[in-house]
Amino acid sequence: MTASSAAGARRRWRQPSVLPGFGLTFGLSLGWLTLIVLIPLATIFLKSAGMGWDQFVAVGLSDRALAAYRLSFGTAAAAGLVNALFGLLVAWVLVRYTFPGQKIIGAIVDLPFALPTAVAGIALTALYSPNGWVGRFLDPLGIKVAFTPIGITVALVFIGLPFVVRSVEPVLADLGNDVEEAAATLGATRLQTFSRVIFPAIAPALLTGFALAFARGVGEYGSVIFISGNMPGRTEIAPLLIVTQLEQYNYDGATAIATVMMLVSFAILLALNVVQAAGRHRYGA
Repeated sequence: MTASSAAGARRRWRQPSVLPGFGLTFGLSLGWLTLIVLIPLATIFLKSAGMGWDQFVAVGLSDRALAAYRLSFGTAAAAGLVNALFGLLVAWVLVRYTFPGQKIIGAIVDLPFALPTAVAGIALTALYSPNGWVGRFLDPLGIKVAFTPIGITVALVFIGLPFVVRSVEPVLADLGNDVEEAAATLGATRLQTFSRVIFPAIAPALLTGFALAFARGVGEYGSVIFISGNMPGRTEIAPLLIVTQLEQYNYDGATAIATVMMLVSFAILLALNVVQAAGRHRYGA
């Protein structure tokens, strides 16, 4: 770095801003994060640490708990992938086209944010149960949705779609049509334009939407308990197992299961953030 560029960087660092300086804002942010997030999480870790390793493994890594982890994380990942595909499609339609009822479609996308998840679970169960409006046509074909992992995935797709759409939509809006037109003038096909121009630009936002939908799906409770059937070892999700432990006044067991879920979720989300940062650095470079 030359002397002039270093001086320019120092001037930019010292430029006044609307908010107070870095030290004050960073301290307030760290304090608020500690109060709202870190202290509650630390309490869970401390509670589970007092159990002893044998008791922790007996509850947190039992066969029933492992089956619940596989179901929760597996269905959340599957729903996230489905939402990544169709959420991108919905965002593309909302940004690239103008049509009657566009505002209504946009409001429908946000509806899972406002709708109580228990209401969504009841509605999905009524639709996909063997005698439901949709399930009655699927049942003769041997396709069972309600009270199966498929039903859980459907519920998680419902509540996770807005995260992907709203993450990708502003990036597509900023991208504009001019980049597609420029690629077309250079002889690129539609597939080449999407794979080499559009997708690299929206990939970080798409991964962010997937991570948000995945994280919401892992901890989802209200929309799942009705359509899952709650059969231990088969359709019992990990959040329900935590509630079951609490109803039995087994607070240590609940914190043990919660600790395992937090550790696994943190590792997965950290890996996604690393991949996202690497992608931004690569395409930004």
